[in-house]
Amino acid sequence: MDRLTEMEAFATVVDQGGFTDAAKKMGISKSAVSKHVSALEARLGARLLNRTTRRVSPTEIGLAYYDRARRVLNDAGEADALVTSMQSAPSGLLRVSVATDFGVNLLSPILGDFLLEYPDITVNMVLNNRYVELISEGFDMAIRVGELEDSSLRARKLTETTKRMIGAPSYFQRFGRPQKIDDLNDHKLLHYSNQANGNVWKITAPSGEKRQVRSVGWLTVNDGQSLLNAAISGLGIAYLPSFLYADAMRQGLVEEAIPGLPTEVLGIYAVYPPGRFTQPKVRAFIDFLARRYADKGPDNW
Repeated sequence: MDRLTEMEAFATVVDQGGFTDAAKKMGISKSAVSKHVSALEARLGARLLNRTTRRVSPTEIGLAYYDRARRVLNDAGEADALVTSMQSAPSGLLRVSVATDFGVNLLSPILGDFLLEYPDITVNMVLNNRYVELISEGFDMAIRVGELEDSSLRARKLTETTKRMIGAPSYFQRFGRPQKIDDLNDHKLLHYSNQANGNVWKITAPSGEKRQVRSVGWLTVNDGQSLLNAAISGLGIAYLPSFLYADAMRQGLVEEAIPGLPTEVLGIYAVYPPGRFTQPKVRAFIDFLARRYADKGPDNW
């Protein structure tokens, strides 16, 4: 006889308190349930149930076996449900945390296409610039730009973006163009207020040395698009990813501040909770993003 069926028959008898109700629960005859339980006891060489005319109860050994058997049966049920869900169309609520600049400029414009492709999925997109705790805060996944913090999260790289210091031609005409990193100390820098290291820029010198630059500016703001607008207006030099400034640079509205410096390249990742299997709705969204960004980056935006 099938070992799992024997376990199920025994566990159902314990759950229902008798063979008659267990048979109804399993949809088989009372005699079939009895045969499964007897076969299990014979195979194990132990009596698992105390049988009387009034009631059926597990023995001490039976109770210990029941605890383990119930776990096995629950795992088997979850495995069956997982296969079913993975073969079904993706559906349900998808909660996504997205870096604000990326979400506003690159995710929002294509989100409608995803929803049309997967009409049974609803999306709750939360824009913020902090690393949320996915599991404890109830997110299915996040889109993150830059170096990933060490964690147990799984990650899939979607594309890359460069990061450069940019300013308007009018700014450079008025204040001059910096020729080297040290010259930035004499310029107006436009700062991003959500940076963990404050108003400090980490820049790679031509020699490969990592330099830190801190300088006052006319504007500190927690939004990349606002920094770009300020740079276009000639208020100073901003340090931004290419997905924000690429179009403005093509139009000649901004220029690279110090063209000879090494270009910083940042990864753009989809991160999601660990596990052997990925929820269909999460997998569908990540695959969609990978397709849409396949020909993007690091400077092509």
